[in-house]
Amino acid sequence: MFKVIGVRFKKAGKIYYFDPLEFDVQKDDYVIVETSRGVEFGKVVVPVKEVDENDVVLPLKQVVRPASDRDKLQVEENQSESVRALELGSQKITEHSLDMKLVDVEYTFDRNKIIFYFTAEGRVDFRDLVKDLASVFRTRIELRQIGVRDEAKMLGGIGPCGRMLCCSTFLGDFEPVSIKMAKDQNLSLNPTKISGLCGRLMCCLKYENDAYEEAKAIMPDIGARISTPDGEGRVVGLNLLERVLQVEFQDQERVLDYSVEELSLR
Repeated sequence: MFKVIGVRFKKAGKIYYFDPLEFDVQKDDYVIVETSRGVEFGKVVVPVKEVDENDVVLPLKQVVRPASDRDKLQVEENQSESVRALELGSQKITEHSLDMKLVDVEYTFDRNKIIFYFTAEGRVDFRDLVKDLASVFRTRIELRQIGVRDEAKMLGGIGPCGRMLCCSTFLGDFEPVSIKMAKDQNLSLNPTKISGLCGRLMCCLKYENDAYEEAKAIMPDIGARISTPDGEGRVVGLNLLERVLQVEFQDQERVLDYSVEELSLR
């Protein structure tokens, strides 16, 4: 077992485990940690706990120190400089006539590198752009191409439900979403109805999918003939979440509702 804390570097980013050593850090504290990108500033979102070896990536990185007020000020300065870098980066992209869209710019905590996130339809030859940016900022430059879902996560927005986007508020990872999920939930297959701001299928189609799959496994298909306490009938409707099916009796011209438990379908 390993003693760890969970640290997040962005509002809805992934949670990474670190060894807290002997530092007394609590949830919502800020820490300086060593990562593959270098020294980073993050927020503790999971307090000290013990996890199995299979749940961590070894060797486990360590907490360098709890963040100080000076560290927090450094982060604020980095964010302020990122705004300027975003404007300048967009200007340089226009000058080089590149078919790409700059989405966000991020300074690493120690300012050893600036990361430019962009979207593009295909591959882009940005070697001259990198040289130009490096001559301006006098530091290492990284251009990272992202997808439309990542763009929505970074920029945020309001979804069709009227709430802030799930990906920008709490979803740490994107899970696969398929059109089959929409079909199983009897949703309209109109792309405008089931697509998010990113243009891809909405992440929330996944939330109730397990419940629908479980219900479908124990309930008959529409059109199936089944026996009921009132005789044999044909299934004409399903309420998967409530585990209720509608059965039509042709001889009596009736449609009755039955729960799964009533028909012993489990």
